[in-house]
Amino acid sequence: MAKTKPLFIVMSAPSGCGKSTLIDMLLQEYPDIVYSISCTTREIRGEEEDGLDYHFMKKERFEELIGENAFIEYANVHGNYYGTLKGPIEEVLAEGNSMILDIDVQGAAKVREYVRALPNTDPMKIGYVDIFIMPPSMEELRARLEGRGTDSQEVIEKRLANAGGEIERASEYMYKVTNDDLAIAYKRLCDLIDAVSGRM
Repeated sequence: MAKTKPLFIVMSAPSGCGKSTLIDMLLQEYPDIVYSISCTTREIRGEEEDGLDYHFMKKERFEELIGENAFIEYANVHGNYYGTLKGPIEEVLAEGNSMILDIDVQGAAKVREYVRALPNTDPMKIGYVDIFIMPPSMEELRARLEGRGTDSQEVIEKRLANAGGEIERASEYMYKVTNDDLAIAYKRLCDLIDAVSGRM
């Protein structure tokens, strides 16, 4: 098999579009794709594990890392920091593997800006690809969110309002994949990753 190009894959989607499921499927099938674990200063919730769900850290440590320009993007959400470290991505790409980052549209815009400023020879820039997962329609997205039975009507309305704004920014992404049927959407995603990385 020909040596493939290591990719830096950034994926976004409105809540309820099946992005996490698609990423899990990719990670099971592609042993060379590594999931990027974000850092946060918020408390551990429920079953979460440090180093698996997030790298949990103290606010002081996070701010030290900001001062060291260690993040490719970070944000303060409701008083807690969230961010993506540069080091792990560089290490994974240097090993010839790919890194996948699950992030919202605001974070993706920051990552895109960061990557654009890199020299053309930087592996992060060479392998950069961003993908937006689209719902088949807003009606279908509403049905999925209501069908999950996990959110109140108020939360669902808020998620749908956010989804509208996120979908308006889908044109900022290099590729869009509509998740109308999970198996078909997954096939589209695999074909896209294979083509971009040179597996074809």
